Amino acid sequence: MRQKLVLGIETSCDDTSIAVVDESGQVLSCKTASQVEVHAGYGGIYPEFASRAHVAAIIPTLEAVLAEAGLSPDQLSAIGVTRGPGLIGSLLVGIHTASGLGAGWGLPVYGINHLRGHLRSALLEGGKVDYPAIVLLASGGHTLLAFMKDASSIALVGTTRDDSVGEAYDKVARMLKLGFPGGPVLDRLAKTGVANIKFPRPMLGKGFEFSFSGLKSSVRRHLEQNPDAEVADVAASFVAAAMDVLIGKCRAAIAHYQPASLIVVGGVSASPQLRFGMKALCEEAGVRLALPPLQWATDNGAMIAMATFDYMVQDNDKLLEVAPNLPIDML
Repeated sequence: MRQKLVLGIETSCDDTSIAVVDESGQVLSCKTASQVEVHAGYGGIYPEFASRAHVAAIIPTLEAVLAEAGLSPDQLSAIGVTRGPGLIGSLLVGIHTASGLGAGWGLPVYGINHLRGHLRSALLEGGKVDYPAIVLLASGGHTLLAFMKDASSIALVGTTRDDSVGEAYDKVARMLKLGFPGGPVLDRLAKTGVANIKFPRPMLGKGFEFSFSGLKSSVRRHLEQNPDAEVADVAASFVAAAMDVLIGKCRAAIAHYQPASLIVVGGVSASPQLRFGMKALCEEAGVRLALPPLQWATDNGAMIAMATFDYMVQDNDKLLEVAPNLPIDML
């Protein structure tokens, strides 16, 4: 019997991404239409322009995916589409498109929690997770810790009280005039500098909550007071502080919950510094490290398709209402 195939549609923010994935996590095709050029001049995402770009890109992206995979709609088992969290206009483009395709093709359509998609990105291309597990989700919109007793349960442990770590990355990159998106450039620059500036490690050692606003503000004050500061050293010092917080919180969570795995997902999981630090932590603690392949760390349709298999088991095909603030512990 052939494996089930799912079409995943991701339009939560600024990229239009569509993929076809099978039950084992193999990605038959994934295409992403980037909006970097649309938003670069604004230093961040302009929601109205994001929605318009999704409208223009979504059908051509879909056609390219089906062509590359060599599939027709009647070979698909279901459609999964991000329903939240995200920008409401962007989400609506994906939801309406998926609903129309489902009606036209006679396929069930599942509204997927974007954060659950990131969670399942660690299973793509042969990834493995042992349970119980601690989850660190670190991205431009979210920074949180969660505990999974098993594959079907998730409980939020702690989240950020202000900025996400990815948001702090982008804002510091803007201060350093590194362009948008700034995260990858900031990480590369940090490798060439010396972490010789004593930036704070907010809330380190204080439970499982995060805060990155103070760290970001410290970088701004340092640049105001030291206009000739070596940019690479500022980058290295900021990244070192952010890594200390993320790794320190995960170390505390591992000690408290005694998991078999640490799952690290979200766009910031592409950071080489974070991957290196989490690998060392997991070797020290004797737990499995579950990371998405680099190409599936940032927002993509493949992770949404992978998460859809969970929803199919539970037959949750009624959740097509857009939910811009959907938490990770809700479908």
